Amino acid sequence: MFLNNFWFLVIGVLWVGYFILEGFDFGVGALLRIVGKDEKGRRVLINTIGPIWDGNEVWVVSAGAFTFAAFPEWYASMFSAFYLALLLILVCLIVRGVAFEYRGKGHSDRWRARWDWAILITSWGLALLWGVAFGNIVRGVALDADHEYVGSFLDLLNPFALLVGLVTLSLFIAHGGVYLALKTTMEVRGRARAVARTVGLVAAVLMAVSVVWQYSLRGTALSLTLGVLAVLSILGAVLLTRMGRDGWAFVASALSTAFLALGWFASLYPNVFPSTLDPAFSLNIENAASTPYTLALMSWIALIFSPLILGYQAWSYWVFRKRISVRHIPESPTSVPVH
Repeated sequence: MFLNNFWFLVIGVLWVGYFILEGFDFGVGALLRIVGKDEKGRRVLINTIGPIWDGNEVWVVSAGAFTFAAFPEWYASMFSAFYLALLLILVCLIVRGVAFEYRGKGHSDRWRARWDWAILITSWGLALLWGVAFGNIVRGVALDADHEYVGSFLDLLNPFALLVGLVTLSLFIAHGGVYLALKTTMEVRGRARAVARTVGLVAAVLMAVSVVWQYSLRGTALSLTLGVLAVLSILGAVLLTRMGRDGWAFVASALSTAFLALGWFASLYPNVFPSTLDPAFSLNIENAASTPYTLALMSWIALIFSPLILGYQAWSYWVFRKRISVRHIPESPTSVPVH
């Protein structure tokens, strides 16, 4: 059972890392045409995440791969239940990645505007959909005795899951605003700080409601404590942004994201995919796990390769740590037709 608990914790940490890092990615994309009022402003926003956004997605790939290897029953049931939702998430991830790459390939304003809207819409969609997905995992879904999902797609659009989706949407936008305040200067930084202060308060209110609701569903003392810390942390991020302490504000918003996600996993444990039909039908860290040999082999692989991946990503963040200003952005090429 030690390895079962260990891998449950590892998968939780991977999702925490993904939501912290990709969370501000989504926030920056969602604010592309809000904080970036003109072409240079939008290019500043894209340049703040340009070198790192694809590296941040390694975390979700790792979380999915380790879930498949460590808890295959969880992986199978979850992907069966969330098939359409995860397909939509995958489409958004693909379109968003293509938009980042193709935006600068054309020289017309219409070309860039189309890709800007693709980035903005998919960023909003992903920030919302991930919350809805985890809201359903925490709440539980209709699993039968064979751990098969017997509900419908509309069952996933329940009030609690939609609320959690709004929580992650507002939290990621505030997190992105704090990140932009840390990484930009002048007018762009001012607009980013204004968004972070306003949306951060909205996120705090929605988060407080979701924490109380989650506790009434299947909460524990630990999950409630983590939820309270998440609310206090985002409020701290708002206060620190008002004080102009952008670095500490980003730490606070990152902690809020971490506490929120950890609260979800604390609420689940020892289950990994609860059933709303009968608690006996739920998947937990024992009946969903791989063999002890598989878990042991995975542990050695993770021990060897994880430091290399973490080291490389930390190095990339260090290299691209400077603030970016509109003064660093050259003039756009003359607008010409794009065929």
